[in-house]
Amino acid sequence: MTTMSFNVSRRRFLKTASATAAATGLPLWFIERELDEAHAAEKPKSANDRPGVALVGCGGQGRGDTGAARRFGNIVCVCDVDDSQADKAVKEFTPKEGKKPDKLTDFRKVMERKDVKIVVTGTPDHWHSLVNLAAARAKKDIYTEKPLTLTIDEGKRLVQAVRENNVVLQVGSQQRSERNFRFACELVRNQRIGKLQHIIVGLPTGPREGPFTAQPVPQGLNWDAYVGQAPFIEYNGHNCHWNFRWWYRFSGGQMTDWGAHHNDIAQWGNGTELSGPVEIEGRSLAEMIPGGYDAASEYEIKCKYANGVTMTITDEKRAPNGVKFVGSDGWVFVTRGKIDASNKDLLEEKLPDNAVRLYKSDNHMGNFFDCVKSRKDPVCPVEVGHRSITVAHLGVIAVRTGLRLQWDPAKEVFVGETAKEANMWLSRDMRKPYDYSYLG
Repeated sequence: MTTMSFNVSRRRFLKTASATAAATGLPLWFIERELDEAHAAEKPKSANDRPGVALVGCGGQGRGDTGAARRFGNIVCVCDVDDSQADKAVKEFTPKEGKKPDKLTDFRKVMERKDVKIVVTGTPDHWHSLVNLAAARAKKDIYTEKPLTLTIDEGKRLVQAVRENNVVLQVGSQQRSERNFRFACELVRNQRIGKLQHIIVGLPTGPREGPFTAQPVPQGLNWDAYVGQAPFIEYNGHNCHWNFRWWYRFSGGQMTDWGAHHNDIAQWGNGTELSGPVEIEGRSLAEMIPGGYDAASEYEIKCKYANGVTMTITDEKRAPNGVKFVGSDGWVFVTRGKIDASNKDLLEEKLPDNAVRLYKSDNHMGNFFDCVKSRKDPVCPVEVGHRSITVAHLGVIAVRTGLRLQWDPAKEVFVGETAKEANMWLSRDMRKPYDYSYLG
C-alpha cells in the first residue's frame, strides 16, 4: 500500500470512527479500538460453508433469530404446533430460487434429520429446555432464545447435556454483543467507579389484566402440546404466543423476560457471571387480578453477593429500564442505545493497555456461527445463560414464597433456615407426557 492510499484509508477509518462515536455516545478511543480489532479479524467466508438450520418455534422472535441465521446457513425446516405460525416461517424462509423449508409439528423429528446441523429455539419459555436437551443429545448446535429455562433444575440438566455432547450453545442475550454494555462492564471491572457497592436493575413493568374466559382453540393450533409440561389451562386468547410470558405456568413475567437480559449484564459487571447471589428476598408490589395474568407485574427483589455487592431488581415505575452500577467513586448507567455516568470523564478517559478486557462480540448470531466453526465458547454460553436466569428464578421464588432465601451458588441449592421449603421450588412438576421421558 502506498503512503497516499494508506492516508486515505486512515482518514476514512477516522471518519467512520467519529461518526460511530457520535451516534452511540461511546468515546472515540473505544470505537477506534473496536474497529481496529474488527478489521484485523476479517476473514473470507466460503459460499459453500452454510450449515443446515432448523427453526423450532415460529413466532416473531424465532423468525427474527432465523432471519439473522439465514445470513450464515440454509433454513431446511421449520417446526411449530401452530400451523399458522409455521406457514409464516415457510413463506418467509423460502428462497426466490430453491427449495422451500419443510414444515414439521414435532420437534423430535427435527432432531432425527441429518441435514440439520443447527437448531434455533424460539418456543415459549416452558418449552426451551426440552427442545434444547433434545438438540444437545442429537449433537446439534443451538441458538436459543432467553430465558434459557423455566426452572433452575432444568438449567443444571442442560449445562450437563451441552458439555457431555460437546455442542455449541449460544443464549440469545444479545446485549452481550452490544458495545455500550460491554464498555460499561469493562469500566466497572476496572474500578473506574471505585469499588462496586450496589447495582440497580430496572425492568419493564408487567401487565395487570383479567379475568379472562375460555375461548375456542383456533384451528390449526395443538393447544395441548402448546401447554406442554405446564399445568393445563383452557385457551382464552390471552395465554398464547406473545402473552404466554405473563403466566407463571409458562414463564415468570418481566422478571424472567427482561430480567434474563439485565441480570446478565449486572453479573458481567460484577464478575459473578458464573456464580450468583447468596441472599435474596422479594415482594410483589401490586395484587394480581384473579383469573388474569399471575406473574408479578410490580416487584422489588433485594440480593447480596459474597463479595459484599448488593443489588436491587425492580420494575420501571421505580427505576429506569437498564442497569446502574454504583461504586465508591461514582456510577455508570447503561441501557439499550445509551450509556451515562456520574462524571463524563469516566467515559472519555482511555483504559490502560493492561486493563481487564471482556469477551468481544459485535454480532450475536455471527459470533455463534463463528464458534460453530471454531468449536470455541460463544459470548453467552450455556453456563452464563443458566446463571443469569437463575438470578431471575431466585427472585420469582422469593416473591412467590415470601421467604428470605440463602443460596449456595457453588452447590446451587438453598441453605439455612428456609432451605427445606425453598429447595422444593428448584423444579416443577411436569405434566405427562411432556416430561423428560418425552425425549425418549
